[in-house]
Amino acid sequence: MTQPRRSFQVGTGLFILLGFAALAYLATQTTSVANYTEGDNYLLKAKFSNIGQLKQRAPVKLAGVRIGSVKSIELDPQSLEALVTIGIDTRFHEIPDDSAAAIFTSGLLGDQYVGVQPGGSPVAFKDGDEFILTQSSMQLEDLIGKFLVSGDSSKGPAKPDAADPAAKNP
Repeated sequence: MTQPRRSFQVGTGLFILLGFAALAYLATQTTSVANYTEGDNYLLKAKFSNIGQLKQRAPVKLAGVRIGSVKSIELDPQSLEALVTIGIDTRFHEIPDDSAAAIFTSGLLGDQYVGVQPGGSPVAFKDGDEFILTQSSMQLEDLIGKFLVSGDSSKGPAKPDAADPAAKNP
């Protein structure tokens, strides 16, 4: 009688251990800690009217490949825009200076990152340069609000409800 009980305990222990391993894996993947070591980098700046939930250490990607991270986020007192300082790994030193920076959302959890869209200029960014072309974060609340306000114009004007007594006698 002790053998089935013992195997049940071992099975339960393995299940719990696998659960913790899965949680650890998800935690490293969603926080972008895995597979990235930071080396020498150069700093670029970008101004956005809305950064959404962008955070320090958020990834900076070009063509889906991580090339750096967000170093700091401040409010520019003159333009009243968010000033984002990003560090780009020195291995990626030939990014054209007419490239654009945009804030995108990845995954189901909505983690945000800075995406770099390369331009065509033969001149590359240097340490301290600033992105001229930027695209702010898309806010889900704004999109839903625009959809609700615009509605469906194909339905035409609303007709009074026959069951509503106020609609019968105005």
